[in-house]
Amino acid sequence: MAQPARLETDTAAVSAPPDAAPLVPVASRDRGDPHKYIIAFAVVLAALMQVIDSSIVNVALPDMMGNLGAGLDEIAWVSTGYILASVIIIPLTGWLGSFFGRKRYFVGSIVLFTIASLLCGASHSLGALIFWRVVQGLGGGALMTVSQAVLLESFPRAEAGTAMALFGLGVMVGPTIGPTLGGWLTDNYGWPWIFYVNLPVGILAAVMIAGYVHDSEHQRKPPSVDYQGIMLLALSVGAAQYVLEHGQREDWFDSNRIVWLSAIALVGGVALLWRELTTEHPVIDFRVMKHRQMWVGTLLGVVMGIGLYAMSFTLPVFMQSDLRMTAQQTGIALLPGAIATAVSMGVVGRLTNKFDPRILITIGALVFALAAWQLAHVTGQSGREDFFWPLIYRGVGLGLMFVPLTTVTLAELSPQELPQGTGLYNFFRQLGGSFGIAGIATLLARYTAQLRQVLGDHIAMGDPITTARVGALTNGMVARGADVWTARQRALTLIDHQITAQASVISYSRIYVLSALLILGLIPLLLLVRQTHGSAGAHAIME
Repeated sequence: MAQPARLETDTAAVSAPPDAAPLVPVASRDRGDPHKYIIAFAVVLAALMQVIDSSIVNVALPDMMGNLGAGLDEIAWVSTGYILASVIIIPLTGWLGSFFGRKRYFVGSIVLFTIASLLCGASHSLGALIFWRVVQGLGGGALMTVSQAVLLESFPRAEAGTAMALFGLGVMVGPTIGPTLGGWLTDNYGWPWIFYVNLPVGILAAVMIAGYVHDSEHQRKPPSVDYQGIMLLALSVGAAQYVLEHGQREDWFDSNRIVWLSAIALVGGVALLWRELTTEHPVIDFRVMKHRQMWVGTLLGVVMGIGLYAMSFTLPVFMQSDLRMTAQQTGIALLPGAIATAVSMGVVGRLTNKFDPRILITIGALVFALAAWQLAHVTGQSGREDFFWPLIYRGVGLGLMFVPLTTVTLAELSPQELPQGTGLYNFFRQLGGSFGIAGIATLLARYTAQLRQVLGDHIAMGDPITTARVGALTNGMVARGADVWTARQRALTLIDHQITAQASVISYSRIYVLSALLILGLIPLLLLVRQTHGSAGAHAIME
């Protein structure tokens, strides 16, 4: 199926049906677009805006609660609503781009995202904020996936690694910038500004994309709308994402709601797969998974997503909750790793065409596992300097894995299949990340409870060391003016907090060991990837 891609011409005039809308000629994939770096800047800007917005909101939730008079469970829907909408849209982006025209759909999504950002910031009630966050998610779901497809078509085949390196900058660096930027804006200007900051970025990205990006010459409008497929997708993916987002809070299958939604997600997912494989014009073309590189790369992407989120999700929480860092201090501590990721991706983008991608991914997995192993040895007394080298290694490992894996996964797809392929790859990688976050949150809670029990069992009031510690703390508080009974209660409470804190630190250590093992699990799976041929790069598999 990959061979026809080698017969591309510079226009679609020969193969286009008589009633097809005229398309602006674009450069062949063998030469690339003459404005490829301008296009890269514009689409990476759009992708970065979407990725940052996924994480920037979390640090502002406490301020929103106070300003809007909402509880924790209510304000959580500000994040959940956005995620639900964007995850449902991601696998639809290929079809929507073909139906509306990729350029029109891309620009429209950016405009929708930007307008929704304005209205989110202007919201004066929780209901309005959640509604506009859902609308924002509908626009944001397309930004990352369409950006990836546009980049791959704008760069020549030999520079596919460079294109994915540029894309990776936004995807990987964005989550690091988000919390820091969100904390600074919230502290200095108020929570609405975490949305207003999108306005100039969105306007610039929309104008540049409207001016330089063209519809694909292989684009064909679907002759019909698969309403059943869209309905099944929204039902199954929406239910699954809710389960993953709220399962831990509702004690998983002890909740009837989680049980029912899990059943809906499973049955709906099977029905969706059957529908899309049997209908003539599916809204999601699962047939692209017939390419070996596509399904193997997607499987690897899911594993990488779980292992990556196990670290990315927990690090900011650990720094702020256990080490008492502020959001801004956490962002500064994470910054060297983000810079390492950016540099690594820039270098690896060029190496992908010179070395077997499997070798690069293997080295990346080993370096990432080393970073996770070092992080497993941090303590409750660790400072910012203790995270410097582990985060540098983590950034280098991410670049070595992300760029070649994405390039290899999409290499066998024809230009007609590329939009659907990028949508499915990003969808499953996002789903893997959601599974990872849900699993890690559950394991953290259980590890902490178990370890707290174990540590508590080793502290008995008859133990001389425990008695001495309680006595010292009591005397210290009496010296500060507390009566003996109050001082003793405070001493016992302080010891209880110390036990919980130590249990939490050990739990995070276990999570990082697990993250290392998951990433190392990528290496045996690389045996399923086809042999590539050195300097021919990822596209050599198509020869």
